[in-house]
Amino acid sequence: MKIGQRAAETNPGRKRRRNEDAYVCDPPLFAVADGMGGAQAGELASSLAAAALRERDDDDRGGEGRVAELIQEANRRVHQRALDDVAASGMGTTMTVALFQDDGSVSIGHVGDSRAYLLRDGALDQLTDDHSLVAELVRRGELSPEEAEVHPQRSVITRALGTEADVDVDTFTVQAHANDVFLLCSDGLTTMVDVETINGIVERGRHDLVGAAHALIKEANERGGDDNITILLFEIAEGEPDEQTAEAPPAADAEEDTLHPEPAGSSSGDTAVVSVEEIRGALAARAEAGEDDDAEHVPRASLLQYALATLLIAALAALVVFLVVRGLAQ
Repeated sequence: MKIGQRAAETNPGRKRRRNEDAYVCDPPLFAVADGMGGAQAGELASSLAAAALRERDDDDRGGEGRVAELIQEANRRVHQRALDDVAASGMGTTMTVALFQDDGSVSIGHVGDSRAYLLRDGALDQLTDDHSLVAELVRRGELSPEEAEVHPQRSVITRALGTEADVDVDTFTVQAHANDVFLLCSDGLTTMVDVETINGIVERGRHDLVGAAHALIKEANERGGDDNITILLFEIAEGEPDEQTAEAPPAADAEEDTLHPEPAGSSSGDTAVVSVEEIRGALAARAEAGEDDDAEHVPRASLLQYALATLLIAALAALVVFLVVRGLAQ
């Protein structure tokens, strides 16, 4: 078997001014990364991770071990840059990687909440497990899937590249069949579009993956486009692995004029990485204190900064008055 048609497209969505997603469409390797960190750090993190994969050597054998090795190298680069650059401190990125092998298998490596899906015989199955707060709570039976979809902490992830010197990578291998279609995507798709709709769009567009990728992005934007959206699709076809089908160019972006400004003071890097225990402890503490989850709370640091600014303004005003009075006296 071989890789047949493939398509990749990324879009900032309707509410983000920057696109912090990145992808690699370099057969036999495919990957999607969704950066975080605010300012331009999220964009930097995902681009560094993607570059680590693009700059790999020519040996793509090794299956799961090779995938884990590549993701660890991407993690090392992002983490080192965060240590070297104060402006990038705390940045990170998700990463989902698929590596096609000559024996027809596809090895998947995964960190974060970007996803890999497989369309086979008309049914779309999610292959990866999200490393997120709500996904963990669903797996523990403490939250229903329906509750998870609207949970206020649904963007909080529990694992990402770059936040630590080493990262725990989930790896597994799928034996591919002819006509299988693999989908890698950032959560800008899955938080906007339900899996049944995604299934239908990919199934209808399986013979035109470029069109299918564009249709998925269009659907996510029509439903709000709250985040950056990245789609990567590739097909498994019959034939020899060395006879690869050329990649079609991405479809033209029909959503260029749909950008809506972000609310004042918002940040495009609104994804956080924390442990489940930290989040649950914080929520419990707030509940005991009688705080409303939906109320606005001003951080202590902000209050301190406000007080200092007020004192500084008062001191400057007093100085101006003193100088004016002294001038009049002379």
